[in-house]
Amino acid sequence: MAFLTLTNVRLFTVGCDLTGASNKAELSAEVEEKDRTTYGSQGWKEVMGGLGSAEISAEGFWEAGDPSRVDDASWAQLGGSGPWSIGPVGASVGDPAYFLGALRTEYGAMGTVGDVAPWKGKAVSTWPLVRGQWAHNPATARTSSGTGPGANLGPVAAGQRLYASLHVLSAAGTTPTLDVAIESDDAAGFASATTQLTFTQATTISGQILRSSGGAITDTWFRPKWTITGTSPSFLFAIAYGIR
Repeated sequence: MAFLTLTNVRLFTVGCDLTGASNKAELSAEVEEKDRTTYGSQGWKEVMGGLGSAEISAEGFWEAGDPSRVDDASWAQLGGSGPWSIGPVGASVGDPAYFLGALRTEYGAMGTVGDVAPWKGKAVSTWPLVRGQWAHNPATARTSSGTGPGANLGPVAAGQRLYASLHVLSAAGTTPTLDVAIESDDAAGFASATTQLTFTQATTISGQILRSSGGAITDTWFRPKWTITGTSPSFLFAIAYGIR
């Protein structure tokens, strides 16, 4: 991927799409530097990695009035944990995505007289930061059950985990339900698909993040599967997945 001017960053926090309310988003990760210098270090400091952490901070223009607006979502999320997912070039299937389980630690609003009302916020990792890809485009409304295209993520080694985030951005219809799972197979055709992750059924705006147990998964192909029921149901949702 070539050099990039940031014009289409996508940002999802739990069940809210903040893309249209944001004009700045930053992702950072670090590993603690732990001193392990000894008399045998020949006068040079030696360090090793300690605990890792990550955070996403963002800011933009204030809106309120329903759960999909930045102020309603930010206030509801403050002090709570949930998935945050960010994509630097959009959220089409296969585009790179970074996501994590995070604690919403900061809420800010209002500014100087005459300014367009601003907001800002920050979330700090409660789970590892994952670099993966989008598995479902949030611009595509789903009204019936289906599966997404497969992606060759490679095997999940012992000690690694398969991670996935789900952001349900809207739900319409009478008693609509959405059940999402992540399947795997050893080939692109998914002739013998195995369910690896199953999200809790969603009926309204919400967000979830899951990970596998830590055991090896020899399958290399993965895809999302969704089951939709209800009367005239319609859902907008984003899915990201990856291995770490």
